[in-house]
Amino acid sequence: MLSFELALARLLAGAPALAERCFLPTLEAVGRVLAEAQPSALDAPPLDNSAMDGYAVAVADVRSLPTRLPVAQRIPAGSVGSRLQPGTAARIFTGAPIPDGADAVVMQELCQMLGDEVVIDHLPQAGDHIRRAGSDIAAGSEILGAGQRLRPQDSALAASVGIARLPVFRRLRVAVLFTGDELRMPGEPLPAGAIYNANRFLLTGLLEQLGCEVRDHGHVADDLTATRQALREAAQDNDLILTSGGVSVGEEDHVRAAVEAEGRLEMWQIAIKPGKPLAFGCVAASGREVAFIGLPGNPVSSFVTFVMLVRPFLLKMQGASRTAPASYFLRADFDWLRPDARREFLRARSNGDGGVDLFPQQGSGVLTSAVWGDGLIDNPPQQPIRRGEMVCFVPFSELLA
Repeated sequence: MLSFELALARLLAGAPALAERCFLPTLEAVGRVLAEAQPSALDAPPLDNSAMDGYAVAVADVRSLPTRLPVAQRIPAGSVGSRLQPGTAARIFTGAPIPDGADAVVMQELCQMLGDEVVIDHLPQAGDHIRRAGSDIAAGSEILGAGQRLRPQDSALAASVGIARLPVFRRLRVAVLFTGDELRMPGEPLPAGAIYNANRFLLTGLLEQLGCEVRDHGHVADDLTATRQALREAAQDNDLILTSGGVSVGEEDHVRAAVEAEGRLEMWQIAIKPGKPLAFGCVAASGREVAFIGLPGNPVSSFVTFVMLVRPFLLKMQGASRTAPASYFLRADFDWLRPDARREFLRARSNGDGGVDLFPQQGSGVLTSAVWGDGLIDNPPQQPIRRGEMVCFVPFSELLA
């Protein structure tokens, strides 16, 4: 069996990168991958400005306490005051430009307003409560790197320096199809031996959360001819074909033979639990090759292999520079004394005491474990876990966004 690391490395090496890009309004770019680094054309802030509501003064005019100064002007945010004359103060508000002649701001809580004058009860130092021009961003500096998957704070940063449109890679087009004569959709009758197609909802949702354009080709009968036809259709104008089920060696598992007939396929046995079988290859279409990944049919196996292996593959295709999820260590508040020989991804939930609890049933068909949990424990092969030990925890917040 392939190790998890080797399987992931092979997937990432085989991920075809998108070349097509488009410009989107910055307001619509969250979730997309930035195609080009973005420099700032201006300083931020563009002018020295006040960090407080208060009074702009010249330090030389406040030598003793209390000091009384006439308030010669009022400067709200969005306006520019006139030069501060010696022996005067300016009423100033947060974000307003510092007038020439002032070198400090005294916060209003340390002052008293008496008619047209202000009484200052604090000795200021030069620079107090002044945000200097360019202190956040210097003109010409890079503010966003190519390959970033844009978050709300990233788009806000671009907007703060006046960038109205951002170059991003286009959305990945992913065709999904599901095999198995036993599958039914919710709302349909469920005869003996049939099951509802949970994986259709699982994979569609996971792909949409990654910003993919999902083309749902629905259910495919357990028939080689029908499966080949479905693959040919799915290969048209798509970047990836993703299936669940049908890649084993049973008489009714036709995906493997269909992909081999329409392209090429590698069948991998990966040393992980759950999710040992995974198929990777391509389907030929109109002189090009469309990537193919076949996931196991059990819902939790499909879920784990997607978030740990397919997600990085898709991010790499999207042009993202970071594909690995962040993880951290938590205290195990359970015993796991019969580990598997394979690397395990255990469904778990962090608790409020700095620890993590384990779902009691870890079977590959127990979908409730993925709903109850908020992450996976990444447990090395043959590694027992004893209560109080530290374990590697990968939160779903890293895997489902």
